[in-house]
Amino acid sequence: MKFLQNMPRVLFFTGKGGVGKTSTACATAIHQAAAGEKVLLVSTDPASNIDEVLDTRLTGEPTAVSGVENLYALNIDPRAAAAAYRARAIDPYRGVLPDAVLETMEEQLSGACTLEIAAFDAFTELLVDSSATAGFDRIIFDTAPTGHTLRLLSLPRAWTGFVAENTTGSSCLGPLAALEKQTQMYARAVTVLSDESQTRLVLVTRPDGAALKEAARTSAELLALGITNQHLVINGLFTVTDSSDSVAVALAERAQRALANMPDELRPIPSSTIPMSANPPIGLAGLQSFFQVQQPVIEEATEGGTSKVTGADLNQLIEQLADSGRGIVMTMGKGGVGKTSIAVMIARQLADKGLSVVLTTTDPAAHVHDAAGQVPDNLTVERIDPAAEIARYRQEVLADASALDDDGLALLEEDLRSPCIEEIAVFQAFARTVFSADNRITVIDTAPTGHTILLLDAAQSYHREVLKRGDAHSLEVSGLLPRLRDPAFARLLICTLPEATPVHEAAQLQDDLVRAGITPTAWVVNQSLTPLTVSDPLLVARRNREARYLDEIASQYSKQTFILPWQQQGL
Repeated sequence: MKFLQNMPRVLFFTGKGGVGKTSTACATAIHQAAAGEKVLLVSTDPASNIDEVLDTRLTGEPTAVSGVENLYALNIDPRAAAAAYRARAIDPYRGVLPDAVLETMEEQLSGACTLEIAAFDAFTELLVDSSATAGFDRIIFDTAPTGHTLRLLSLPRAWTGFVAENTTGSSCLGPLAALEKQTQMYARAVTVLSDESQTRLVLVTRPDGAALKEAARTSAELLALGITNQHLVINGLFTVTDSSDSVAVALAERAQRALANMPDELRPIPSSTIPMSANPPIGLAGLQSFFQVQQPVIEEATEGGTSKVTGADLNQLIEQLADSGRGIVMTMGKGGVGKTSIAVMIARQLADKGLSVVLTTTDPAAHVHDAAGQVPDNLTVERIDPAAEIARYRQEVLADASALDDDGLALLEEDLRSPCIEEIAVFQAFARTVFSADNRITVIDTAPTGHTILLLDAAQSYHREVLKRGDAHSLEVSGLLPRLRDPAFARLLICTLPEATPVHEAAQLQDDLVRAGITPTAWVVNQSLTPLTVSDPLLVARRNREARYLDEIASQYSKQTFILPWQQQGL
C-alpha cells in the first residue's frame, strides 16, 4: 500500500461514514505494530466501534490491544471528557465558594460548549503534548465521519483566534483564564496539522459516486485548513470471478464507472486501492489480511445459509405516513448505511401520492440535494446549514438585547463569536424543523450515529440555553422531546447494513433512544444480498454471513424489519 510508505508520525483517517475508516486505521495500526513500531490508535468518533473491531475493551487511557504486541488504543468519550473537564474546573473551589456559586458553575459547564471543548482538549493534548504520547513511535487517529471531523480539525484555528481577539475576558465557558492556558497548545495543533513532515491525512472512500464526491469536498475543505499532505484510499474494490453472476458483474461495473468519473479534485492526490473482502474487518484474522490482494476466506463466511427473515413491506409504512399527513420520519444509523438514499426514497414516494413533503438533513456533510436529483413541485429539499443557522441565531439574540448597556452588549457579542455557538444554533434549527412538521410531513436524514446521539443527548442543556431568552423558540425547544416521544408523530427508522459493526452500532443507538423515552418505529436493512441470487464465491460468502445479523435483528432488536435488496444504482 502506497500510503504506508514514508509516513510521518501522525496519521488521520477520515471520510464519509461507512467507507471503512476504522477498518483501515486498525489494519494500519496492526501492520505498523507488526513492523516493530509502538503504536497508539485513538478514536475521536463519539460512536466509536474500535472496541469491537479490535476485540478489546477500551477506555480514555491507552490500553494494550489483545494479541497484538506494541499496539495500544483509546477512545475519546466526549461525555467522560466533559465530566473530567467540569471536575478540574470546579473541584478546587469546593469548600471555598458558596454552594449556590458552585451550582451556577456546574450549570454553566453542563452545556454543549463544555462537551465540545472537553473532547477537543483531549484531542489536542494527544496531538501536540509530547509527554502524553511519550514512547509511541506512531499516533493514528480514527476519526468520526467527515462533517464531525472537519469541525474537529477546524477548532484549533477557531479557538486560537477567538481567545486572541476576545476583549471581555469571558466566554460561553466562563472566564477565559482556563482557555488562555490552552492557547499555546492550540497554536501547536495548527502547526502539527499543517506540517507535512508531521501529519498525513488519509482520506478513505469507496468506488461509489456519492462517496467520491464527498471525498472531493472534504479534500478541498482540508486544503483550506492548511492540511495538504493527503492520500486517497479507495476501499472495497470488487473484482468479478464468476462472469455468469449478473449481480457481481453489475457491482464491478458500478465501481469502474464511479472511478472513471472520479472528481477532478481527487486525481492529483496519491492513491491506494484495497480489495473487497469476504471476511469482516473485525478481529485479528480479518485485520491482518485486510491489505492482501488474495485474501483467504475465513471459514465462518461460508457457514450457514440464507436467512429465513423475509422482512415487512415498506410500502405499508409509506401508506400509513400518507394517511396521517403530518409528522416526521427520521432515518438514523451509522454513516454509509444508506440513510440519505432511504430518506429520499420515502420522501419521493410520499410526494408521488400528492402530499406536500419537506426533505431535510442534520448532517454537516450533507449530500441530500445530490441524492434527491430532480424533484417534483410538492417536494421541498432543504438543509440545516450551520453557517446560516449561526448567522440567524446571532441576529435573533442581538435583536433581543436592545435593553443592554454598551458593556453588556459587548460581552454578548463576544460570547456569540465563540466557536461552540454552532452547536446551539444547529440544535435550535433542528427543534424548529420538528416543530414545523405539525402540519406537514418532514423527512429528516440525520447525521451519523455519534453526532445524532450528541444532538439528542444535549437536548436538556440546549433547552435551558434557549429558554433563558423567553421567546417563541422556547415552544419549539420545550416541545421537541415530547414530539420525538410520540409514535403517532415521529417515525424513527434505524437504518443498517447486514454486517456486524452497523448492526451493533444501531443497537447501541436504539438503547440511547429508549433511555431518552424514544421508541424507534422499525429497522431498515439496506443493500442486502439475501433476497438475490448470486454465484460469485465472494458474494456467496458475504450473503451467507448476512443470515446471522438478520436473525439477530429480528430476534433481539426490532419488532418490524424492512429488508431492501442491493441495487445497481444504490439505495
